[in-house]
Amino acid sequence: MWKWLHPYAKPERAYQLCNTLLPWFSVAAVINLLCGTVWGLLFAPQDYQQGDSFRIIYIHVPSAMLSMSTYVAMAVAALVGMVWQWRTAYMAMIAMAPVGAAMTFIALLTGAAWGKPMWGAWWVWDARLTSELILLFLYFGVIALYTAFEDKQQAGKAAGVMALVGVVNIPVIHYSVEWWNTLHQGSTITKFDKPSIAPEMLWPLLINLAGFALFIAAVTTMRMKTEILRREMHRPWVQDITGLRETSDAV
Repeated sequence: MWKWLHPYAKPERAYQLCNTLLPWFSVAAVINLLCGTVWGLLFAPQDYQQGDSFRIIYIHVPSAMLSMSTYVAMAVAALVGMVWQWRTAYMAMIAMAPVGAAMTFIALLTGAAWGKPMWGAWWVWDARLTSELILLFLYFGVIALYTAFEDKQQAGKAAGVMALVGVVNIPVIHYSVEWWNTLHQGSTITKFDKPSIAPEMLWPLLINLAGFALFIAAVTTMRMKTEILRREMHRPWVQDITGLRETSDAV
């Protein structure tokens, strides 16, 4: 089942895949984000209770959901790196970390902006908010641990362990509104049995969710390309790409 993945354990093949996927991710992200954001901010109807202030949902919900999804993907990459000793898996892990941290920060920032008119405060030590803040610190921890090692293979292993340990925070974030009496509202788009949002509001939200996911994929792919070139800079194929071989031959 995993045979199709094996070739991409080699940095050169992984780089080629990134080159192929990056334009598609980028174009699709721009289209979805433009459609979803314009539809949600300009054409979706007002909420009967919150008025236009609810429109921040089109940024807050995708960033919050994908802050968790990106962390899970990062942990999966760390697990693959540990089990199969794939260097490219660790490269993918660290490529995702700053992007996931940015999504978490956006979720916290937009949540604070949304919470001020609803709760009367920019911040409350609510279970959902606190666990999301912990997620941001976990991202920072993975990044800091990776950069602390000169040997990047050891750095990947150390940061991977932290990424895997931090996964326990994900179900805490997701189920916090059910486990504890919190101010934060429940699920918005995952309650398919009884949707808590009207279809004309839901569709632009789903489009923006796809747009954010594609944006994360595009930025992660771009960062992974850079990481591969940095880690493999002495390889002949990298020198061919960067022009270093031609320079050395000329000298």
